[in-house]
Amino acid sequence: MTAASAELAAALVAAVPDAAARTAFGQTTAHVPLAHWSTAARHARDVLGCAAFDWLGAEDAGRPGASGLRHAVFLHVVHPGTRLGLLLRTEVGDEPLPSVADVWAGAAWHEREAAEMFGLALTRPAPRLLLPDAFAGHPLRKDFVLASRVVRPWPGRLEPGEDGASAPSRRRTAPPGVPDPSWGPRREGENRA
Repeated sequence: MTAASAELAAALVAAVPDAAARTAFGQTTAHVPLAHWSTAARHARDVLGCAAFDWLGAEDAGRPGASGLRHAVFLHVVHPGTRLGLLLRTEVGDEPLPSVADVWAGAAWHEREAAEMFGLALTRPAPRLLLPDAFAGHPLRKDFVLASRVVRPWPGRLEPGEDGASAPSRRRTAPPGVPDPSWGPRREGENRA
């Protein structure tokens, strides 16, 4: 991935209504309203010359147990002549994500993956890509319960107090992906209220 160009982001922001450029950690991102997502993609390709699709990804904005929060969707494209990158970002809630697969055909796979793994709605049909049809849920969302973490012992490093060599832990923490201690099978002698 090339560094996101501040010049390309500024040019996009000047042409797309309500867009804003923000720089963090040396990367400039063009924040685009969802209503202008397709327009920004076309402008990036047709006017700014970013003809090479690099990647499209999503980020879960929620926390375990939360609902109704928005997800961030990122699109990175490259200008082949200058090799400068342009990073676009939008936020999606319950509304569908407008597809950019008609602008860059390679985006179709990435959009389907985001729809399947995060539960994002798309403006075009998205058949299953990675998970079987019978699979329920969206495994990359923070509110997805990882049942295997409850059923089997966590194979990673033990918590303080569990290895028998250090001071006992003040509280027992749940493995990653488990919403709270009341979820899952009961262990012998365990009382849950």
